[in-house]
Amino acid sequence: MRKIFLLLFGISAFLMNAQQKVNEALKKELDEIMKVDQGYRMLFDSEITLEKREQLLTTLNIDKEEFKKKGWQMVAEHDSLNVQKIENIIAQYGYPGKTLVGEPTNQAAWYVIQHSTKIRKYLPLIKKAGKQKEIPFTWVAMMEDRYLMQEDKEQIYGTQGKGEMTKDKNGKQVFVNFVWPVKDLKNVNKRRKEAGFDSTIEENAKRMYGSDFKYEPYTLKQALELRNKNK
Repeated sequence: MRKIFLLLFGISAFLMNAQQKVNEALKKELDEIMKVDQGYRMLFDSEITLEKREQLLTTLNIDKEEFKKKGWQMVAEHDSLNVQKIENIIAQYGYPGKTLVGEPTNQAAWYVIQHSTKIRKYLPLIKKAGKQKEIPFTWVAMMEDRYLMQEDKEQIYGTQGKGEMTKDKNGKQVFVNFVWPVKDLKNVNKRRKEAGFDSTIEENAKRMYGSDFKYEPYTLKQALELRNKNK
């Protein structure tokens, strides 16, 4: 009887390991998707060196003249293609988390959704993946903040920023970066810590906009008025 139990236990353990084994083909596909998503955006990083940009263009197989001509349009085109791929993957597997594709490949689908217009559709799936620890909760928080910003509502964790054209006191047009308004601002850093962030909202603002950036809270009314000036 003991031998039968051990045999059954061994078979069960083997099946569990098989189920937890990384899907290498899917991992490879998602790694390529993430390389494109992140690589194209890095091309527009103001701090990137000319040498690094040249390397990226080569790695991503991008023609220099096409890049000069299209610019950010190339990012939008590849974002659209990536969304289609991710939606097909989700339809087949659900969210491709760390159990299925390992880390950091479990970031790929999140990045594509975060950069898309599909957040409303997939936020419940992202929350589920966070609850099951397939992705860190900080990613859930960032996507929820972005969704709230898109809905013209106050964000919760202070992870999202915005840039708008406005006019200074002399009537000259200037571009203003700001952190999107936050609900219950006095407790935001406590919420950030509980969510797993290792920085305050002030520190995160400097990470987004540079070390010289000074965080100044905006009310929702101020943010909406600033945006509506440019319509």
